[in-house]
Order: sequence, then structure tokens, then C-alpha cells
Amino acid sequence: MTARRVPEASVARLPLYLRVLVDLAEEGAQTVSSQALAESAGVNPAKVRKDLSYLGSYGTRGVGYDVEFLVGQISRELGLSQEWATCIVGLGNLGLALAHYGGFAERGFHLAALLDDDPAKVGTTVAGVEVSHVEETERLVKEHDIAIGVIAVPGPAAQGVADRLCDGGVSSILNFAPVVLQVPDGVSLRKVDLSVELQILAFYEQRRAADAVVDSAARTGLADVLDHAPPQ
Repeated sequence: MTARRVPEASVARLPLYLRVLVDLAEEGAQTVSSQALAESAGVNPAKVRKDLSYLGSYGTRGVGYDVEFLVGQISRELGLSQEWATCIVGLGNLGLALAHYGGFAERGFHLAALLDDDPAKVGTTVAGVEVSHVEETERLVKEHDIAIGVIAVPGPAAQGVADRLCDGGVSSILNFAPVVLQVPDGVSLRKVDLSVELQILAFYEQRRAADAVVDSAARTGLADVLDHAPPQ
């Protein structure tokens, strides 16, 4: 573990760097410059160097960073060098898609339990895991020592699910429900709101469209001025 505390903004960028580095390693690359890593991750080189400095990695001038070593450093910092028991509560379309996502196991997240309140789903097997009733949440969290709970239920049910997860001993929650949850101190909570992300994209689309209209108007106006300018 690193001696210095890594800022949250830097932590959020570490998975981006890791994804790029893993791809580079698979391609056989041995080193990467901060410039190349920044371009692939969509940040600027200064941020890359600053973020990696929190891990004690400064690279070598004229050479860059050792890809394999950096993969190990970031994986260790993110806690990916050990396995984390995880559960998903809510097996609608989103929950089922998450359950079948193979990337969890590849990154050290062991799917230990699946839960739902639909009698038609309870007792069935999804992704090799038997679906249990949501009322079994606390017991299964304790039994499997589950650290991370994923909430994929409708908004009105989300707080109750979060309470069950916390009562069972879950210390981290990833919430896909479109609500703001209240959790006890010491429980890490991350929210993924797809509608918010789409609205942000819509904002940028609208801005681009408006800029295009302004640019078009400016070009048209300039053309009019040139058309009516007196001959030289």
C-alpha cells in the first residue's frame, strides 16, 4: 500500500489508465510515455504524471513507464490483487446483464449471490448462481462475507435494499437506482445514473448544434458582406 492518500479524483482515473495499460501489455508494449497514456485515457499528461506519483511511480525520462510494473502497481492500489465477494440485488434487464458480465471475475469480483423478490426468479440459476429471495440478503452477506453490493432495483425499493445490505455487513454499494440513498458512516456509496449521463450528453449535443448554427450564420454574413463590397 502507498504511504500517501490518493485523492478521489486520481482514484477515479486509475481504472482508465489500467484499461489502457492492459491493452498495451496484450499488444506486447513494454513501455509507455505519459503523453501516449494521457491521449489514450482522455486526460492531459500532467494529470497522468501527478496521479501516478501518488503511487510512487515517476517513470524514466526519455523512456516512460514500464507497462507491466505499472499494471501491477495500479491493480494493487485498486485492490484488484485480491478477490472481492459481490452480490447483485434486482434481476431485471439491467441486473441480468450485470450478472452475465464476464469482466467482473476477470478483475477479481466474485459473484457470490443474486437476489430478487420475484417468486418466478427465486430458485432459478443465473450465471451459475442460484437466485435467492431479497429477504435472505443479510444472511447471505454474512455467510459469504460479501463486501460489495450492487443495487439494480426500481427507485422505491432501493433504500430498503441498501438497509439490508448494510445490516448484513456490506461496506461498499454500487447503486444503479435513480434515487439518492442514505447509508451509515463507513459505507462507501457510488451512484451510476444512466439518465443523468444521457442528459449531460444531450447538453453537449445541443451546444454543438447551436455552435454550428452560429458558425453557419457567421459564414453566411461574411459572404453577404463580400458580395456587396465595392470592387477594388
